[in-house]
Amino acid sequence: MMLGGHSTGPERFGTPIFGVSEVSGLICDLLDDARLRQIWVRGEVTNYKNHGSGHRYFSLSEQNGRDSAVINCVMWRTSASTLAFAPKDGMDVLAWGSVEVYEPHGRYQLIVREMLPAGLGERHLMVERWKQELDAEGLFDPGRKRPLPLFPRRIGVVTSSTGAAVKDILSVISRRYPAEVVLSPTAVQGEGAHVEIAEAIRRIDGLVDVIIVGRGGGSFEDLFPFNHPDVVRAVAACRTPVISAVGHEVDTALCDFAADLRAPTPSAAAERAVPERREVLRELAGCEERMHLLVHSRLAASQSEVEDLRERMRPGRLARRINERMQRLAEHDDLLRRAAVTRMQRERSALTEVRANLEGKNPLAILERGYCIVEAGGRVARSAASLAPGERVTIRMVDGRAKAVVEETTYDEDL
Repeated sequence: MMLGGHSTGPERFGTPIFGVSEVSGLICDLLDDARLRQIWVRGEVTNYKNHGSGHRYFSLSEQNGRDSAVINCVMWRTSASTLAFAPKDGMDVLAWGSVEVYEPHGRYQLIVREMLPAGLGERHLMVERWKQELDAEGLFDPGRKRPLPLFPRRIGVVTSSTGAAVKDILSVISRRYPAEVVLSPTAVQGEGAHVEIAEAIRRIDGLVDVIIVGRGGGSFEDLFPFNHPDVVRAVAACRTPVISAVGHEVDTALCDFAADLRAPTPSAAAERAVPERREVLRELAGCEERMHLLVHSRLAASQSEVEDLRERMRPGRLARRINERMQRLAEHDDLLRRAAVTRMQRERSALTEVRANLEGKNPLAILERGYCIVEAGGRVARSAASLAPGERVTIRMVDGRAKAVVEETTYDEDL
């Protein structure tokens, strides 16, 4: 359609026409970038809504001078159920997730799977970075772990001298096994605690048979010093086997990975460090009983063997046994002699037969009966036809040879 000589259709723009869904799809493809997947984003929580379904809807904003930026976020119920704090508008947080596009509305948003208060979140990220670095150094290699001594005499404890952990450890060890406990006291939380903990570990290393490093339960901030590389390296460098017992069963610190054994609580560490006295005594009693039975059995067997030897070594019985053996020896000697004579006769007879057979086949034996052999040209003359008159021949007889000249050859007609 033309109005006033100008085109009003799509042709006038010289570009293709896209559907809304196509544009949304293009946006989705553009945002499908690895740099937008599984990332940490820091910002201020705004428009926070805790939906009745359990999903959380909010935005993260950032003010940069007079400019500001906002990104919409959603945290699904399964992820929101793991939140350790209650987010509020204005709170500075770290959110972990991926940027995705909701194509029906053409809207992109950050799908949040984990969220932490900014200060705490930064420490979590620091711990993750330390974990990767220490693992790369080989400090978490399972091949480095050593077995604990079965019967330790001295147990070293690195913890606070006033905390509940040392009391629990002393109570368990005194009840289970009479081992000496040596305390290397240290602060277990607060600024600079990691330096004290590392020094306390080095101070007691080599003076005891096994070391327990740990403390009672607490928040992530309270347990943070046991994540510090100084503490982890001190544990890994110990010549003495180390049990790590930091916090409660659900808590995990980096020194757990470097220790030779990780216990869920300080009390459990004490139980792993020493055996149960009653079980040891019960096992020793069983060993003692088995040893008595074994000794009695060996004594009875030895006594029976001695009695048998004594019976066999009695003078009359010994002489009788010697005479029996001499008689058997004489009989065997006679049997061997007769067998040897019989064998020799049999071999001699066989040899005679072989000799007779060979002599019967000897071509020279016929000469003894008056026959002779005529040789011409170095070969035996087998017929008269092979000889010619005047030919020189050799006549071989039983006791010598004669030279002759053939005068005439005749043939027997009946042959």
